[in-house]
Amino acid sequence: MKKQAPFQLLLVIICLAQSSFAQELYMPRNIKEAYAKETRSMDGKPGKKYWQNHGKYTMDITVNTTTKIVSGTETIIYENNSGDTLRNMVIRFVNNLHKPSSPRSGNVSDDFLSNGLIITSLKINGELYKEDARKWGTVGNVKMNKPLPPKSKATLEVEWNYPLSKESGREGQIDETTFYVAYSYPRVSVFDDYNRWDRLPHSDRQEFYNDFNDYTYTVKVPKNYVVYGTGDLLNPDEVLQPEFSSRLKKSYTTDEVMHIVNEQEMKEGRVTQQQDWNSWKFQANNITDVCFALSDHYVWDVGSVVVDAKTNRRTSTQAAYDLVKGTDFRNSVKNNNYALSWFSNNWPGVPYPYSKMTAFQGFADMEYPMMVNDSQTGDPVFAQLVQDHEIAHTYFPFYMGINETRYAFMDEGWATTFEYLIGIAEHGKEAADKFYKEFRVNQYINDPSTEEDQPIISMSTQVSDAGYGNNSYGKASLSYLALKDMIGDDQFKKSLHFYMETWNGKHPIPWDFFNCMNTSSGKNLNWFFNNWFFTNNYIDLMIEKVENLNSKSAIWIKNVGGFAIPFDVIIMYKDDTKEILHQNPTVWQANQKNTVISLKSIKKIKSISLDNGVFMDATPLNNVWNNQ
Repeated sequence: MKKQAPFQLLLVIICLAQSSFAQELYMPRNIKEAYAKETRSMDGKPGKKYWQNHGKYTMDITVNTTTKIVSGTETIIYENNSGDTLRNMVIRFVNNLHKPSSPRSGNVSDDFLSNGLIITSLKINGELYKEDARKWGTVGNVKMNKPLPPKSKATLEVEWNYPLSKESGREGQIDETTFYVAYSYPRVSVFDDYNRWDRLPHSDRQEFYNDFNDYTYTVKVPKNYVVYGTGDLLNPDEVLQPEFSSRLKKSYTTDEVMHIVNEQEMKEGRVTQQQDWNSWKFQANNITDVCFALSDHYVWDVGSVVVDAKTNRRTSTQAAYDLVKGTDFRNSVKNNNYALSWFSNNWPGVPYPYSKMTAFQGFADMEYPMMVNDSQTGDPVFAQLVQDHEIAHTYFPFYMGINETRYAFMDEGWATTFEYLIGIAEHGKEAADKFYKEFRVNQYINDPSTEEDQPIISMSTQVSDAGYGNNSYGKASLSYLALKDMIGDDQFKKSLHFYMETWNGKHPIPWDFFNCMNTSSGKNLNWFFNNWFFTNNYIDLMIEKVENLNSKSAIWIKNVGGFAIPFDVIIMYKDDTKEILHQNPTVWQANQKNTVISLKSIKKIKSISLDNGVFMDATPLNNVWNNQ
């Protein structure tokens, strides 16, 4: 090795230092602290000191279908697995969003408003606490008389009630005798390693962050109401007439789509047991939430599908809808079966993890563990896409304990990506591309507001409607598709699986994702993550100039917007032949503002254009060069 002069050596050291510094990703102070305390590791895995808390919930819930009041009693055995002594118990009740005093992102009608949660009794370790939940927002704080030490448990006993809002949002009254009951019980908020108690209030825009808990719950409703809930129905024979219980059980093991309950059978009161009240009992473990819905006139379709070919494990697929008004839902079970099989075997290629998936006709177009609450659109193609999107959320945030409140792009971006990929399988690439561009990208890239270019890493609570939507859905999805193009489908899937296997049932944050992808791919991709997640970039390429030198051409492309996107260079020759040169995002690694594409050809060029595919360009007119 040639000995370098001191000055040359100094330059090398400076360049190496600058290169290393350039690869570091910004971290807020609290995130840095988590890595320093070894609860998280820079290889993407949970650190050797990682922990998370856990609750075991047993609930008896009653729905009064006349007064529209939901009431319940619950026992929560809460495990403090942290090294901290907890002096407060932070209780979350999302449905207090309906209180007039709660913050919201827009106007609501009087029918949306309610008085919110009333707690009639609260005990912690047998000691009665006098808490007036009417003063709480979506988050309440209980100062414990006896702190909860590390590695110990507390038992909470709560009696509560609240009214179902007349105007349904993500939950509430669907019609006079149909109700979607979600976020319906007081729960212990998340206490984690990087933010301690999660005290962020909910608005009607932000979504959720929950621990993985075990649930056993009973829903008591009047006769002739059918209850559809998260988890396994433990007592079908106690709540259904024998004929319908038998049909339900048969559906668990067959490929046949069955109309288990029709409209006439519901009208005649032949479906449920005929005592005044029926108690439907469900169970689900290691899951972030439970919800349920009920109706006395919805029809009920059922089927099942194999989601894990290795074990032949099946998932029950169900749909509940108004026969006349819910035309979108007549193929819901069939669509459920296709989506669960496709997601399990293609993207993300992880077997659907739960025993059930129910599509319920409501209003919200909203995902819940093992259920989706979707609206009637009148367009069966769009309805299938909406259902695909909500089912895709099974993986993010339910399989992975994403903090949607802070980092919505960690789940909405993935659901949007999977929605696009399954759309290609269902309707072909041309149709999927068209829909994705019109519905997901166009509203971002042509958004005239000043917030469309906020960094994706911005906390979801700190950007308004335009910024929230663009960052969470379109931009985040495009980043994942760009990464897929750059490292290739095989490596992308391997890295995605490494991330999912590492953080399934835990609470990943964005830096865990970045580090997992680096570790699994064996590459330092921080330049790419910095480009997409930590900048004010957008999508805008232009052909700056074309130089022709003998048999070589140099195409100078300027990245005006800055995002490291893939694109095609399309060369039209004067003999009307065409050549396409695909460029993956690596072309921007060395210089994120300019690149030169070399072309060797003795043919005369007529025109050159850039095709970004679904990465829509802000100024497409300068993506074309014509040889004059």
